[in-house]
Amino acid sequence: MYIYETNSLLEQLETIVLDAEKENTFSQDNVNEIFRIMHTIKGSSAMMEFDTLATVSHRIEDMFFLIREGTMSVVKEADRPALFDVMLHAVDYFREEMEKVEAEEPLNKDVDSFLANINSLIAKIKGEEPAEEPPAAPQAASAPAAAPAPAPAANAGSADNASAGAGNPDFPYELRVFFDDGCGMENLRAYMLITSIQSFCAEADFLYDPAAVESDASTSEQIIDNGFLLMFKNAEDREKSIPVIREAGSVHSYQPHDYVPAPPQEEPEEAPAPQAAAAAPKAAAPAKSAPPAPAGANNQQHQKESLISVGLSKLDQLSAIVGEIVITEAMVTASPDLKGLHLDAFSKSARQLRKLTDELQDVSMSLRMIPVSNTFQKMNRIVRDMSKKLNKQVKLTLIGENTEVDKTIVDSIGDPIMHMVRNSMDHGIEENPEDRIAAGKDPVGEIILSAEDTGSEVIIQIKDDGAGVNDEAVLKKAIKNGIASPDVEYSHKEILNFLMAPGFSTNQQVTEFSGRGVGMDVVKSGVESLGGTVSITSEQGRGMITTMRIPLTMAIMDGMEVSVGDSIFTIPINNIRSTMKISSADILHDSIDGEMVKVMDGYYPVVRAKDFYNLPSGTDEIEEGILMWLESGDVSYCLFVDELLGEQQIVVKPLPAYVNSFDIKNFGITGCSILGDGNISIILDAGGLFAAARGA
Repeated sequence: MYIYETNSLLEQLETIVLDAEKENTFSQDNVNEIFRIMHTIKGSSAMMEFDTLATVSHRIEDMFFLIREGTMSVVKEADRPALFDVMLHAVDYFREEMEKVEAEEPLNKDVDSFLANINSLIAKIKGEEPAEEPPAAPQAASAPAAAPAPAPAANAGSADNASAGAGNPDFPYELRVFFDDGCGMENLRAYMLITSIQSFCAEADFLYDPAAVESDASTSEQIIDNGFLLMFKNAEDREKSIPVIREAGSVHSYQPHDYVPAPPQEEPEEAPAPQAAAAAPKAAAPAKSAPPAPAGANNQQHQKESLISVGLSKLDQLSAIVGEIVITEAMVTASPDLKGLHLDAFSKSARQLRKLTDELQDVSMSLRMIPVSNTFQKMNRIVRDMSKKLNKQVKLTLIGENTEVDKTIVDSIGDPIMHMVRNSMDHGIEENPEDRIAAGKDPVGEIILSAEDTGSEVIIQIKDDGAGVNDEAVLKKAIKNGIASPDVEYSHKEILNFLMAPGFSTNQQVTEFSGRGVGMDVVKSGVESLGGTVSITSEQGRGMITTMRIPLTMAIMDGMEVSVGDSIFTIPINNIRSTMKISSADILHDSIDGEMVKVMDGYYPVVRAKDFYNLPSGTDEIEEGILMWLESGDVSYCLFVDELLGEQQIVVKPLPAYVNSFDIKNFGITGCSILGDGNISIILDAGGLFAAARGA
């Protein structure tokens, strides 16, 4: 939970910093949010005893406390780029440390140079020299909590007085918390309570004693003896705190009571102590009248529990069970024993079962669907960093970032998208703004990252308005690499496909971002592993567009069942453009492409499934079968089969390991499915089938 919450906060922090950098300022809401994020990371890291993480977050919190009190006007214009750099460096640092925590590796203890950068910024904000920075950083967090209080004199003595029970007249609504005997780390447990209360109560509206629970472990003894005292300005805030305390771990009891001023005739200093001791036992009585507040608190608790975190393995298990239910339901309703029987009641129940099964299937799929926004937002950082290192002015525009895709697919498309964005930054956008102006473009380049849900698949496009692809340079490099022949005349589309060949790069030198020839190849292999396709279009001088078509989910799909002799195949619906009956007179014979057929205004090659898979049965006469016009990415052709059996929603099952050992995927087979009658249907990969047929 600590890792998950911290990573979520870091994603939020990075987005805030990147957006603020574009405006060259943090809004007051941004400052408050960053202060809250650092405060939370500091508290949870201290609880986990990750001292370096707590120290770094503590100093950043101190810095933003100063900014919050004085607004962004305390940060000079010249120092703001350094502030943004430090915050992004902090995001990277925390992410690296979270990876180590997850891998159970030791954390980096050498943070002195990073802290020096933060301290230098703090000194500049204060108007001091860095050498004058006070070394006592750990005490800074408790000071801000007390600083806004309107009665500093009472505040200064509140720690001692509160321990004795006297409290603070400006914060009359008190709550004393006692932890379980022997629970340990009482000071950090108290600090976690403070962090939770600060989520709904302003720091100026409550005090706590002991005040140094975060940094002084010796306060644990004081808490064990006297409890942990919380003092509130408003009774409402105290009531809101009660359910938080009740839900906290290792809390033995709590005592709400109100401040009682000491009689003026009593001797100072020592006199209030006995009264305080007497006041504390009396506080037990109000505790019995507190149950009405927890009742309301329970209502608030139920309202907040509208979201829960569920492990992905449990969702995988749910999807597998739902898939088996779908298969079993199809087996029951399509049982051969029911053929010829007129069972009205059974048919009605079967339709209702199908309806409920479909709803269950939709719900189980929706549980796995998450927006691509997190993946898209990460590209902002890549564009920002590369813009600085390449000295290019580029902006990133995000469209459709709320499009939802299966969690497994979202996790897998991050690398392909990253490589395409880096490619656009390094190869696409012109180096000199003067060249863009001369071409009639905006001097600031633009990369557009978009996602669109078509119902059966998601279309992700990476578009830049750069120089586009130089066909001559690409072809020259392809010939040099031996993947193209100098004697063949290639089309523009074929030249673009060379970009996705393994090891291909037009860069002459290897740089930090390109030149190794792994970018586009990774994109192609990564997307194809998800059952998707990649296509490239480009116009020289106008830019390039990379389009990735990926299924919304890999678990369930709509397919067309077809037969070839005694064999049954499934073809994804989104690959089918149309089906048709033709005669042998419509078939053309080409010396290179073999059988061709004219469909609309184009000519397309024909692949006979029976011949390609060497099936013993099936029709050879073109008039007796069905021609299916298939399309996958840039590939378009016609597949000849015997018969269409009908459309069906199927559960995709992976091929057994011993079958995969024969490289069966290289023959256009991507998986299998169990039909209602118990037979196995082979799922075909339209693009892979054509590539295998052409290479045969």
